[in-house]
Amino acid sequence: MKTHDDVVKKLMSRSGVKAEVERIEREEGELLDALLKARQEAGLTQAELAARMGTQAPAVARLERSLATGKHSPSVATLRRYVQACGKHLHMQVS
Repeated sequence: MKTHDDVVKKLMSRSGVKAEVERIEREEGELLDALLKARQEAGLTQAELAARMGTQAPAVARLERSLATGKHSPSVATLRRYVQACGKHLHMQVS
């Protein structure tokens, strides 16, 4: 019986799969960098940002951590609320 780790290892040995995972990780890292920069430029703590978003500080911490770990992708609505709370606008590009 194969374990989850066995399946992941096999899939990651495929160049196309590995390249796609790396692309997603790179994009999520860039998004996290942009969000953290927006919060820093606004001079906000996680708690202050959360209050502006109408949520709690642990929710902001989870959002930022999820992007760092790649374990969850936040919704566009959540990203919009985050950047608006920083006084910014969300712009998306498809290329």
